[in-house]
Amino acid sequence: MSGLPPDGGSDLHLELTGGGGARVRLMRALREAIRSGLLAPGTRLPPYRALALDLGIARNTVAAAYAELVEEGWLTSRQGSGTYVAHRAAPLEPDRRRVPDRPSRLRVIHDLMPSSPDAAAFPRSSWITSARRALAAAPSDAFGVGDPRGRPELRQALVDYLARTRGVRTKAEHVVICSGYAHGLRLVCQVLGGPVAVEAYGLDFHRSILTGAGLTTVPLTVDAHGARVEELSATGAKAVLLTPAHQYPTGGALHAERRAAVIDWARATGGLLLEDDYDGEFRYDREPIGAVQGLDPDRVVYFGSTSKSLSPALRLGWMALPGRLVDDIVAAKGPRELWSGVTDQLTLADFITCGAYDRQLRRMRGIYRRRRDLLTVTLAERAPHITVSGIAAGLHAVLDLPAGSEQATLRAARRLGLAVEGLGPHRHPGSTMPPRDGLVIGYGTPREHAIAAALDALCLALPDAP
Repeated sequence: MSGLPPDGGSDLHLELTGGGGARVRLMRALREAIRSGLLAPGTRLPPYRALALDLGIARNTVAAAYAELVEEGWLTSRQGSGTYVAHRAAPLEPDRRRVPDRPSRLRVIHDLMPSSPDAAAFPRSSWITSARRALAAAPSDAFGVGDPRGRPELRQALVDYLARTRGVRTKAEHVVICSGYAHGLRLVCQVLGGPVAVEAYGLDFHRSILTGAGLTTVPLTVDAHGARVEELSATGAKAVLLTPAHQYPTGGALHAERRAAVIDWARATGGLLLEDDYDGEFRYDREPIGAVQGLDPDRVVYFGSTSKSLSPALRLGWMALPGRLVDDIVAAKGPRELWSGVTDQLTLADFITCGAYDRQLRRMRGIYRRRRDLLTVTLAERAPHITVSGIAAGLHAVLDLPAGSEQATLRAARRLGLAVEGLGPHRHPGSTMPPRDGLVIGYGTPREHAIAAALDALCLALPDAP
């Protein structure tokens, strides 16, 4: 059989012989063509659609064969430029298999991992402007030993900003700067006691911070309205960790009745709500939902950061604390600032107060919404059997998969050079919720010119309709 590409790849004359499925036979034929010299190093192969059409096999089969041969070292692939026969220092011996010295690592071509922003969209010019202005205006004591609470300029800027945009009620003396959400959570763990209730689906990394601090975690059922907080009274928990604005990863916002109920629980039991304001600034199809902290600042630790709004590389986060916890948290942090640079704190304070932070968020909201819309449209056209949820806000969506197909889908994605995350690891091991097969897809990382190709690879990796 032959493959005759219409757009510049090599003409291929392949015999798909021998045993095995179409993918196995195609890989065998391509290896033999390369081994025999029929396909010379540097030769461009036909696009998988063209070869699939000519050979009468599924394009997913061709794509999977190409990807596996890239992994083995027979082929190379660069996004946007095609697939080529790899250059080798010496020809392979005819009947010798390539045995890697170490387990091979697939190269990521398309990054759809969740929780990551578009790094190229960092506002360099306006950040430099704020840095110059902030450094010129900074008092001399700013360059001495750092206050563990953080610079007062940033703490006050955050008080004003969070009150205006998130309904947070606090004051500068109750704000402590940290190097991100994980750092803040580790500090709070040092002053917590007893079990901590968590959402049955959430980041395993965050649960590991709690268990690493010697705290037991108890799962709460999650549905379309967020965590089932009515289960709290039976857990014996002293604190509860929630993502009320946009439950991670399933995507629902905590229902108004549950927001009130968790505050009632905290008041009645002396418990504490740890509020991770996940994706609170990126919403598309609904009005902003204020922070639960505004209902009772004395019962809530509010966490925020610049990790998705600007960049995780800044290592800047904050906690709005109940007054009674401030001294203990500061003591846990240490007598001087060791985590967040003063110059970045001063710059962020200016960036917020001059309005650049609001402008950046409005800009990125539009960009991420367009990517979100492209994701939903592409899946509706190419994989209508896949249900998409959690898309009203944030930088990710959840794709529900047929039962038992998650691991096979992840393997298919890896062969295509696609980095995605499965839903399974997010489930608390002690949860009584039935396991769900799915993918957590992030659309923040790919550049504008690369998102379509990434979604194309995603559709190829998804299981066919039953």
